[in-house]
Amino acid sequence: MKPYPKYFEKIRVRPDPDAELKSRAPLCQWDGCREAGTHRAPVGRMKEGEYFRFCFDHVREYNKGFNYFSGLADSEIARFQKEALTGHRPTWKMGTSAASGTRSAPDFAQQRSGRAGYHNRMRDPFNLFGDGREHAAPRERKARPLEAKALETLGLDARAGAAEIKARYKELVKRHHPDANGGDRGSEERFREVLQAYRLLKQAGLC
Repeated sequence: MKPYPKYFEKIRVRPDPDAELKSRAPLCQWDGCREAGTHRAPVGRMKEGEYFRFCFDHVREYNKGFNYFSGLADSEIARFQKEALTGHRPTWKMGTSAASGTRSAPDFAQQRSGRAGYHNRMRDPFNLFGDGREHAAPRERKARPLEAKALETLGLDARAGAAEIKARYKELVKRHHPDANGGDRGSEERFREVLQAYRLLKQAGLC
């Protein structure tokens, strides 16, 4: 029997996957440690993007005591957490005008050009964005056929507001209520029409 059969020549030992990494890694930055610094640990606040290099055991030890907000007051920590909700980007309140000293969203849009210039042409009939211009009159709502008929039943036109509709409804109910007309059939029919018209306008959100 040969001391080294051919089968042994085909045996290969799997290399250590971390051996190459350890050979290229710098030394652990923990005082007195001579292991390879294969793991990164953040340096701390105001030094984002900078890292220490530690071995596995020392990076675990470092992470146990790491506190990003070390040395900050509670108020500063709360402010940081609030700003983190918007990715630390500036925000503006909707509807704030230039007179208040706060920069509004349309002021920002007015400085845009090119394809982003459509913000300047965006309609804002109710002045939700407070662009500093005079309040534009809202576009008149066109009544639908059934709504127009209901308004006509109450003796109103399409420009009637909610208060006017309610006042007119109360007036007609008092006038045509059966108790006020001694059971007059004609007045009772008119009373039903008024009720139906008001119900339709209320469902449409006009009053």
